[in-house]
Amino acid sequence: MCRHLAYLGPPVPLRTLLSDPPFGLLRQSWAPRHQRHGTVNADGFGIGWYADGDPVPARYRRDRPIWTDASFPDLARVVRSRAVLAAVRSGTEGMPYGEAAAAPFAAGEYLFSHNGVLPGWPGSAAGLAGTLAPGELLGLESATDSALLWALVRSRLGAGLALPQALTEVVRAAEGLGARLNLLATDGHTIAATTWGDTLYWRAGPGGVVVASEPYDDEPGWRQAADRTILTATPDGVAIAPIDGAPPPPADTSETGGTGELDDARVPAPRIAPNRSEQP
Repeated sequence: MCRHLAYLGPPVPLRTLLSDPPFGLLRQSWAPRHQRHGTVNADGFGIGWYADGDPVPARYRRDRPIWTDASFPDLARVVRSRAVLAAVRSGTEGMPYGEAAAAPFAAGEYLFSHNGVLPGWPGSAAGLAGTLAPGELLGLESATDSALLWALVRSRLGAGLALPQALTEVVRAAEGLGARLNLLATDGHTIAATTWGDTLYWRAGPGGVVVASEPYDDEPGWRQAADRTILTATPDGVAIAPIDGAPPPPADTSETGGTGELDDARVPAPRIAPNRSEQP
């Protein structure tokens, strides 16, 4: 349904993550290579990033395809950050469009994105919505499944759960709905991501860690997380565990697949690609 990406590491221009790579989010907005549901992601986009000394991230979101936004190239060229979460959106029929529906969603120090769908929206989500306080429901940024899932995550964070546990609990709460629930979040220091019905890859090394719906280049080092797992990443390492208590299914163990702990000797840092100006 969407494509998203998160990065932690030394400060880099946004363009090195989003538009310079040959298959970055810019290209994934019209030509994703691993997307299982939908063909384009042209219903809005968003970028969240952290500035040094400020724990609350900035956001730039639009309700249009990323390739049509005249301000994006300049923003991506001059803004540098050590922590980024970005997404391009493929809207679901029956849910609203607009800037407020585009990830990342934010609260305090957190950024959040959802790649997937709650089938039968909104009726199917009544049980989930009923677990929230009225004020939490009234505060939904958009009448979308992603906004509801974010409210559920926020509720658990407010109850004291750590970010990976909050995502895991929300996936468990929604798993009986036949939903696709690839959730991605960061607080600027840790990335947490679930795989539940769609692809998730990561690449890490001394230069930082990237977690993404799909690789943004064909360089070595990308590994695929198995379905129904929770991934936790910092610049120092990556850990992956099953969500449902059972061992995760076997994953591709080629250089663009597999799971496991960070091995700096074999997993190179994110690469800075040459500038590209490809457009659809």
